[in-house]
Amino acid sequence: MRIEDVRTVPGLSGFFFDDQQAIKNGATQTGFAYDGQPVTDGFDRIREAGEALIVEIELADGSIATGDCAAVQYSGAGGRDPLFRAEKYRPVVEGAVADALRGQDATQFGANATMLEEMSPQRSGGDQLHTAVRYGVSQALLNAAAQARGVTPTDVLADTYDTEPATSPVPVFGQSGDERRINAEKMLIKGVPVLPHGLFNSVEKVGENGEGLRDYLAWLSDRATALGPEPYSPRFHVDVYGILGKVFGPPYDRTEVTDYFETLREAAAPYPLQVEGPMDAGGRQAQITEMAELREGLADAGVDVDIVADEWCNTFDDVQAFVDAEAADLVQIKTPDLGGIQRSAEAVLYCDGTDTRAYVGGTCNETVTSARACAHVALATDAAQVLAKPGMGFDEGYMVVTNEMRRALARRDATQEVPADD
Repeated sequence: MRIEDVRTVPGLSGFFFDDQQAIKNGATQTGFAYDGQPVTDGFDRIREAGEALIVEIELADGSIATGDCAAVQYSGAGGRDPLFRAEKYRPVVEGAVADALRGQDATQFGANATMLEEMSPQRSGGDQLHTAVRYGVSQALLNAAAQARGVTPTDVLADTYDTEPATSPVPVFGQSGDERRINAEKMLIKGVPVLPHGLFNSVEKVGENGEGLRDYLAWLSDRATALGPEPYSPRFHVDVYGILGKVFGPPYDRTEVTDYFETLREAAAPYPLQVEGPMDAGGRQAQITEMAELREGLADAGVDVDIVADEWCNTFDDVQAFVDAEAADLVQIKTPDLGGIQRSAEAVLYCDGTDTRAYVGGTCNETVTSARACAHVALATDAAQVLAKPGMGFDEGYMVVTNEMRRALARRDATQEVPADD
C-alpha cells in the first residue's frame, strides 16, 4: 500500500507550554497564569497555550492515517528541543518530510520510521528534525502500517521488535495537576493502579523541610484505604521536579536525606512509593551521579522507596546512560522528547534484563491521537506503567489510554481465536 501524500493542519494540544525555569525561579501564579517575564528562549509568556500539528498520511486506497506533532509542557528545559510552534514546522512536514515519504510502502513501519529519524536537519540548533515533528509523523506512519495490514498498532510494533505484547492492560499512572486532593480521590474511586503525580513543583508545595509532601502522602494513604475498591493495591508515584534537591542539597546519601525518605515511606505505607525527579543537577552526568548516590544511599539504609529519572533523561541515549549507570529504579520514557515513537519502544526494551523498569510517560500537553499511539507502545513492550494523558483533568486521559488498551487487546484476542473443530 503506497503512501500518496502527507498533509498537516495546525491544532491544539491538551494543555499548555510552561517556562519551567521561570517557575522554579519563583514566578508567582495568579489564577491560572504566572506573573513575571519568561527566561527560556522562545517563550513570550511564562504560560502559553499548547500547540500541535496534525499530520495526515493519505494511502493509495484513499484512507487517512493520522498522528499529532506535540511537545512537552516544559519545552526548552533540561536539554530538550526548543519551544514547538506548529506554523513554523508545518512547511518542514509538508515539504522535506512529505517528499521523502511519498511512494513508500506504508506497511514497512520500521524502515519508514528509521528514514524519518535519519533525515537531514530541518531546524536550527540541532542535527535532526524537531522531536515533535518526528513524534507526530511516526505516529501517522504507525497507524498507516496498521491500517494497510489490517492489524492493531500493537501488532505492528510487536512484529517490528519481535516482542510478546502484554496480555492485559499495562498499569495506568494518573496525574492530578494542582488539584492533587480532589483528583486523587477520583483516582482512588476508579481504582487507578498508579497515582497521583501530585505536581510538587515548588518549595511551597513540598514544604521548607519536606513536610508538605510527607503530610500529603499520609493523607493519600488514609484515603486509599477508605475509598479504594476491593481488592486494591495501588502504587504511589509523586513527581517533585527537583525540589527535594533545593530542600536538602547534596550529598544525597547522607543520613538526613535517607531518614527523610524513610518518613515518606512510612507516610505512604502500606502502599509502595516511587519519587520522580528528586533533584535537578543541571546536566546529564551530574544528574546521573546524584541520582545514583541517592539510590545507593537508600539501599544501604534499607529505605524501600524507588526513585524515578525524569530531568535530563530525555533522549534514547539519555535513557541508556541512566540505565547503564543504575541511577534509577524507574525511567520515564518521555515520549515526545525521544522523537519517533519507535524510539520510545526501543527505550522500554533497553530496560529489559536490567534492574531498571520503564514507564511510557510523556506530558499532559499531548493529544488524544498521541496518547492512543503510546498505549500501543506500552502494550507491545509490556512496560511497567503508562501515563494517563492528555490534559490535567485526569478523567479524560485515563479514559483515553485505558479504553485504547482494552480495544487493542479485545481485537487481538478476537483475531487470534482458533475456531473449534466440528
